Amino acid sequence: MEAARSVARAKVQMGELEAAVMGVLWELGGWCTPGEVHDVLAAERPLAYTTVMTILVRLWKKGRVRRQRDGRAFAYRPVFSREEEVAARMNEVLAKAGDRPQALSFFLESLAPHDRAQLRRMLKDQGSRG
Repeated sequence: MEAARSVARAKVQMGELEAAVMGVLWELGGWCTPGEVHDVLAAERPLAYTTVMTILVRLWKKGRVRRQRDGRAFAYRPVFSREEEVAARMNEVLAKAGDRPQALSFFLESLAPHDRAQLRRMLKDQGSRG
């Protein structure tokens, strides 16, 4: 039981680190080396350079970042913008819903009025195009 909790904590931590690395890549913009990403993250918490490299390779294997040679190392940049990434995750979560219309209804109820108004305008705009 304790081993399962340890694995779950490690997965949460890896997910948090992946999100932190992606956040740095989005904030810095352009191509970033592991050293540049490490410098930003290490200013906030102790973190090994090799951990940053591992996370970047993992993100590259998942197709979330591109990489290119930069001298003897690689430089990385996100494949999608932060907003595109969020939209894709929202769609993934919605796809897991047993009752999609019900999930959408709950989501709409949770939105602030100005967000609902913006969504209405966007849907109206999409309808006029189609």
